[in-house]
Amino acid sequence: MVKSQEAIETSLFVKQVLSAVFYGVASFMITVVNKTVLTTYGFPSFQVLGLGQMIATIVVLFVAKKLRIVNFPSFELSTFGKIFPLPLIYIGNMFFGLGGTKQLSLPMFTALRRFSILMTMILELYILGIKPSFSVQFSVYTMIVGAIVAASNDIAFNLTGYIFVLMNNIFTASNGVYMKKKLDSKELGKYGLMYYNSLFMILPALFFAFYTGDMEEAYNYKYWNDVLFMGQFILSCVMGFVLSYSVVLCTFYNSALTTTIIGTLKNICVTYLGMVIGGDYMFSWVNFIGINISVLGSLIYTYVTFKRKESVSYSPLPNNEKVSKAEDVV
Repeated sequence: MVKSQEAIETSLFVKQVLSAVFYGVASFMITVVNKTVLTTYGFPSFQVLGLGQMIATIVVLFVAKKLRIVNFPSFELSTFGKIFPLPLIYIGNMFFGLGGTKQLSLPMFTALRRFSILMTMILELYILGIKPSFSVQFSVYTMIVGAIVAASNDIAFNLTGYIFVLMNNIFTASNGVYMKKKLDSKELGKYGLMYYNSLFMILPALFFAFYTGDMEEAYNYKYWNDVLFMGQFILSCVMGFVLSYSVVLCTFYNSALTTTIIGTLKNICVTYLGMVIGGDYMFSWVNFIGINISVLGSLIYTYVTFKRKESVSYSPLPNNEKVSKAEDVV
């Protein structure tokens, strides 16, 4: 029995919302867990933590493919060309994201991360040809203004942390836009993108960790026999895979900009929780007000994006595809 157009649109809308919620929850959990491992437990290397997340992704997807739970193309010489430049963007995004998490308090980190939204919006316009509506632009600019106000009176200013977050924003914006482009091409599929992203960068990341001495520092870390720490570390590695999957899913059903802002929206929880987690947030009224302005922008965007029956500025699928194509994707 052929589904009516209204039923298809309703089903797609549900998938858009659920994929966005899934990404928001995964992003929230991994941010808190990473902060606990890197700051509360003082784990010396965010590079080694990133390696653990890549290894977890490779192992889970490899086993899942062997068990026929998921399917993606086997490796060919043309695979790297099909996925490039995503592996480079992926490793840069993870490296600077974990580094920024370690260097800054969570409230300041999440406020500065909102600049990735502006970058994503610009890249979507020039690479994907997607023009945002006025309401979307207003919500984005509100977040940016709030982030600037918060940064103007950051008592615990850390230049290295600011540089790391700026680079993280650039890589996040690039990752979202190019991920959308690769998903639309359907050459590798969402599982193939996740698997080969990690596989192609595991050796360069491992070499860099050895070269910088991070592997030795991690090896000599004093809490490897601490059960609570090991639980957090393993959870962080597994959540690296879960986060990658949720990013791909949300980007497929929504847009690169929506994925970026949902990631920012979850920071509402992270922002306020981060004022008590980690112990490195220094309160000031200007900073606090700026953070709340940025949070308000996130709420406005959420309302605008998922308002039912709205004329959507972003298409979850290529314009030349029918909506029913989404029904074939698990």
